[in-house]
Amino acid sequence: MMLPSQTRDLAERLLAYENAAGKTSEPAEFAALGVCERLRQPLITLAGVAGFRSLLSRALTLARVEAPSLSAVQVAADGSLQGLNELRPQVDEDQAREAGIILITQLLGLLVRVVGEAVTLQLVTSEILPDFKFVSQSGMPIGFEAIVNEVDDLQGVSARLERLAEQYPPVTDALMTLSGNVLNTATVLAVVAAIKSPKPN
Repeated sequence: MMLPSQTRDLAERLLAYENAAGKTSEPAEFAALGVCERLRQPLITLAGVAGFRSLLSRALTLARVEAPSLSAVQVAADGSLQGLNELRPQVDEDQAREAGIILITQLLGLLVRVVGEAVTLQLVTSEILPDFKFVSQSGMPIGFEAIVNEVDDLQGVSARLERLAEQYPPVTDALMTLSGNVLNTATVLAVVAAIKSPKPN
């Protein structure tokens, strides 16, 4: 199980990479919006609109305890966040960044408790961390670029094993197990790189 400090560290990385990947040039609270938006559709597929809305509403409620400036933010009926524009006049950039980190940390923590660490990390890997490939132009150290390349390679190996499993029924179960293990390794490696790498500029 991820520790609270690890969850926060991952939240910081996701916000940093959301900006570094060129998804937004807006302040930190909008990076948090970007992360929530990119997790919204897969989580709606998993839990339905009502389930995702409930999860995000709970994360927002918990985050407001530490970041009262989030009181202006609401979860809309479709699960999107509204009211972030109201944060700008109320808080400075550092406060906005901290509010975004707290919100994403709470969301990740709830996800780990509801769907488990493996599914949470898989969602993060598939929806956000693929944008590592954009980060090399934003200051990711060479060593960590190599790790990201290994993640891509492992994901490719997993996909090839899965295709082989379909072609060779006598060993389908064994190949599917191996494919799953390789994909899990890729997921863990991607998250380790996200947590441990120096923050992009």
